[in-house]
Amino acid sequence: MRRQVLLRWQASPLFGWGIVGLNLLQCWASDPDVQPLLGSSIAQRHLPSMDPLRLNAIWHAALASNDFFEQLEAGGVDLQQRGVVVIEGLGNGLTPPARRLTGVRTLGRCIFENTHIKSTQQLAPYDALLCASHWAADVLGSLSDKPVALIHEGIDPSLFFPGPRSGLLDRDRFYIFSGAKIEFRKAQDLVILAFREFAARHPDAVLVAMWDSPWSQAGFQGKLDAPVRRAANGAFDIQSWVAENGVPLHQFIGLGPTPNHLIPFVLREMDCAVQVSRCEACTNLPAKEAMACGVPVILANNTGTRDLIDADNGVALNSQGPVAGPPGVGTDGWGETSVDELVAALETLYTDAQLRKRIAARGAAWILEHRRTWTEHAAALKSYLLGLF
Repeated sequence: MRRQVLLRWQASPLFGWGIVGLNLLQCWASDPDVQPLLGSSIAQRHLPSMDPLRLNAIWHAALASNDFFEQLEAGGVDLQQRGVVVIEGLGNGLTPPARRLTGVRTLGRCIFENTHIKSTQQLAPYDALLCASHWAADVLGSLSDKPVALIHEGIDPSLFFPGPRSGLLDRDRFYIFSGAKIEFRKAQDLVILAFREFAARHPDAVLVAMWDSPWSQAGFQGKLDAPVRRAANGAFDIQSWVAENGVPLHQFIGLGPTPNHLIPFVLREMDCAVQVSRCEACTNLPAKEAMACGVPVILANNTGTRDLIDADNGVALNSQGPVAGPPGVGTDGWGETSVDELVAALETLYTDAQLRKRIAARGAAWILEHRRTWTEHAAALKSYLLGLF
């Protein structure tokens, strides 16, 4: 019997939950034991720039998922009778979807950062909880007696791997990557402050930012003098934002929303990456992807990111101060990176090319040695789900 698994979120290469859904769809498309079903319909326009061979390989699974979704929306599916496993996505507050579904087994996938959770009563219907970091598992364990399964997220090693640079960029410049939606938790304010100081010392330094997202936080300012604003067309005016906060525009490249499968071409051009989130519910996808591409990564040693930090596989920022979050946001275990320590880490990597090479090689090897791939994620999730019967 091929067990149907309903993932109640989207498949997309443009944001975190969507990348999880898309990779599970790919890994399970022809799996003999589990059939992936997504919580919304899938059209080819939702998968921009995907290579045609890969799209062809998964499209039968996408069509089957769409057919199931239509039946579900029309009320023509008895999930328990059909033996469907339901996994619901739970975010901050661990709030379930407005329309709750009950399968033959029902699980909550808990991806949250706010530790201020008023009630856990909404977890009662779930047979088990899933999460993607030790930090999240510890928080869930303190809140509920439900079984908690930690399954780390991954990368696609057929896309994210070390490779040659294109030669299109000026090799006399030092490129620093930062990727995340704009919000307090992702700490772009700290990145801008550190880069502003670093760039003043090194005119060849360039910050390459992939911060544009539909879920970016309008008006975010953090420790900066000026907040981020929207342009006349409604998009975030990131160029003006960094300029107003002291970063020369000739030392900044702002990239728009980019499908996940095109990001390796950006990362392989970089000299290092900076990921200093104040909190990560998982383990920071852009950090893993940069490591897999052989880019040395500077990481904040807090929350879920700790699960990426090991000897010589990156540069850990250990001066993590307490975080006072916005009103109503619990920040237990969050960490505030020291801007001075971040600048010092950038200086170390800038001045020591051999160190960059060693860290890059170790980071790429570590990702594979520790099975941080989507194939391994899908296999572990499949094993856990089938073990519930």
